Amino acid sequence: MIRPARTEPASTRPAPAWSVGDHTVRRIDETPLPPETGPWLLPEATADLVTQVPWLLPEFADDQGVLRLASHSFTIEADGLRILVDTGIGNGKQRANPAWHQQQTAYEERLRAAGFAPESVDLVVLTHLHTDHVGWNTRAEGDDWVPMFPNARYLTSRTEWDHWAGAELDEPRQQMFRDSVHPVREAGLFDLLDVPDGGTDIAPGVRLLPTPGHTPGQVAVELSSHGERALVTGDSIHHPVQLAHPGICSCADLDPALAARTRTRLLDSLADTPALLLGTHFPPPTAGFVRRAGDAYRLVPAPPERR
Repeated sequence: MIRPARTEPASTRPAPAWSVGDHTVRRIDETPLPPETGPWLLPEATADLVTQVPWLLPEFADDQGVLRLASHSFTIEADGLRILVDTGIGNGKQRANPAWHQQQTAYEERLRAAGFAPESVDLVVLTHLHTDHVGWNTRAEGDDWVPMFPNARYLTSRTEWDHWAGAELDEPRQQMFRDSVHPVREAGLFDLLDVPDGGTDIAPGVRLLPTPGHTPGQVAVELSSHGERALVTGDSIHHPVQLAHPGICSCADLDPALAARTRTRLLDSLADTPALLLGTHFPPPTAGFVRRAGDAYRLVPAPPERR
């Protein structure tokens, strides 16, 4: 059973950062996910399997084979634009998952400490419309939920929106849309993008790439500048164990076979190149370089830069 969320004291420690040419990417921590998350989310990643992959320890799993996972956002500064990728779980939200219910974290304080005051954000990219990726879209104002980023355009793929708009939603998902998605649409801040196979540019050197499988319209975010490249995974890759075993899928993948093909395609495009992989749920150090390892891959960690 996943444990209830904890209230967390505020922290203004520096946000970990990486450079990609002229672009700067920072990780804005929300919260580590409980140890019970791994067996629930990636049931095929058993303790025996994990402990047989030495490079996962100690950063990405403990010596008992328990996966480490986290919830965070990435900020991107690119050509004068300020972009936020995914907005985590959120504070004070009514959620079916005990670890996400009525959470109280210092996410906003960390965002401001990183120089990304909510009112300064230009674009919010939602890689897909799952509860742990849209929570800070809104904040409480009295009894209402209002956009957290009032001057931003919130972007997601048209395929993603059309899927959920046509689906029969259970009550927890309806609640998520009511408090974290519909208020943004009602404020006129929500934009739907067509994302073809080759991707679509949202800013100079920032492109959304289609990564279907986990959800039909999920996207990854590709950065490029001065010959350097990075990729923010969304949930196409939940954890580095999926590099060692690309066939491992999430319990939340709507099309597991397609998710595995998408993941393998992405990893193959990054393998043995200087491109940086930034994992949306990877624990610290969060980023690394993909290297081939027989018929699979491994991640060589890329620690944040000192700033």
